[in-house]
Amino acid sequence: MTSHLHALCFDANDPLRLARFWAGVLGWEMADDSYDGIALLPSDDTGFRIRFLSTREQKTGQNQMHFDLTSTSLDDQQQVVERSLGLGARHIDIGQRPEEGHVVLADPEGNEFCVIEPGNNFLADCGFIGALACDGSQDAGYFWSQALGWPLVWDQDQETAIRSPHGGPKITWGGPPLMPKTGKSRLHFDLAPPVQGDQQAEVDRLVSLGATRIDIGQGEVSWVVMADPDGHEFCVSTPR
Repeated sequence: MTSHLHALCFDANDPLRLARFWAGVLGWEMADDSYDGIALLPSDDTGFRIRFLSTREQKTGQNQMHFDLTSTSLDDQQQVVERSLGLGARHIDIGQRPEEGHVVLADPEGNEFCVIEPGNNFLADCGFIGALACDGSQDAGYFWSQALGWPLVWDQDQETAIRSPHGGPKITWGGPPLMPKTGKSRLHFDLAPPVQGDQQAEVDRLVSLGATRIDIGQGEVSWVVMADPDGHEFCVSTPR
């Protein structure tokens, strides 16, 4: 048995405001979170919740991962963009070319996301959250495939992608060149060990796959903080 991807966690200066923004964009319900944060519960086959955790740290640099939201038509794409802007998003330039059909936006705390043009073949069978696109290596893609038990659905030219057998978004890694890491990642995965197993056994398994235990000043907590082969943080909680 492998870990379950329980949540994608956002560090947020104003968790409630950010949760309300993404609830409005995605159409998901807000709920209290067991770790003193705020959660959004998926209304589709996404398979994981989104958690918003309070931090005093300000965002610096471009995030290592972002959402690619899909659209069914040019009108639909424009409606998603307009809805996002109305909720507090803004247009940003991260070097995209004018001929590219996707629209790059940032949420109220500057977290990047893309609204993809209709007809994108790679995301054709995905839902509204088409992908969680990551800046990362092929090794990271292989690691997460084994960590989660999700098969590779793309593996070419050092670009990789995995997807749950139950559907939902793809998680992709774009390969080199990688962005330099500047401090703690703003977004990270929260894994839950299999019910039949225990936390330490799962931590040991993830270490055998290439993860490392790290200290980010978390102190005495019930979860274990680790880093994947690219050095990006994730947490392993107690069995749920």
